Amino acid sequence: MTTGTLYFIPVPLAEDTSPQQVVPPEVISRMHSLQHFIVENEKTARQFLAASGHPTPIRELTFSLLNKDTQPKELPALLQPLQQGTDVGLMSEAGCPGIADPGAALAAVAHQKGIRVTPLIGPSSLLLGLMASGLNGQRFTFLGYLPSDKAERIKAIKGIEFDSKKQQATQLFIETPYRNQHMLEDLIANLQPQTRFCVACNITAENELIVTKTTAEWKKTPLPDVHKKPTVFLLLA
Repeated sequence: MTTGTLYFIPVPLAEDTSPQQVVPPEVISRMHSLQHFIVENEKTARQFLAASGHPTPIRELTFSLLNKDTQPKELPALLQPLQQGTDVGLMSEAGCPGIADPGAALAAVAHQKGIRVTPLIGPSSLLLGLMASGLNGQRFTFLGYLPSDKAERIKAIKGIEFDSKKQQATQLFIETPYRNQHMLEDLIANLQPQTRFCVACNITAENELIVTKTTAEWKKTPLPDVHKKPTVFLLLA
């Protein structure tokens, strides 16, 4: 039996952005052909599919959950429809699934089982932030989340700056939104004056903010409010 295809479906980054604004028509068309979805949050997934104009009544679609609490032993069961020949769509809470997202683990198991994994085109906060930052887009590293403990976070920031200078590579990282302001303050307090870093906040939203300055310049200007707002931090020493 031919297996189905696991489609990685990007979703909007901002709540005030419609699917039609950031997702190509071809992706929406492919999404509308699917009846089975693996999602990080069922409520927002239903809202997204409804806003996209999915032709099937949303209540008739099938949803399975994949989030940070999903155990590795549960992943094979999520792939059973694919092994029976059914195409399935995977959606994250925002942006591209599989990047700083539980979908990566599912993709790994799918490859082990010979299931085709196809990424579809859509918004990625990491790439969009890098594109607009003016920092090195030829060599870069995504580090995910930094430590939540303040002392460990400061140690990590200094290590990241050292690596960036040594490699001449842009370093990208994110933080839990309610700790964003603390992250910004720690960056300004601990980076070298000449280090450039970018704050890319609420990307694609009407109140999008993408600003790059040196640490010395950041210290001379009022700090943006990034509290509880999706933000990507980028630096180049």
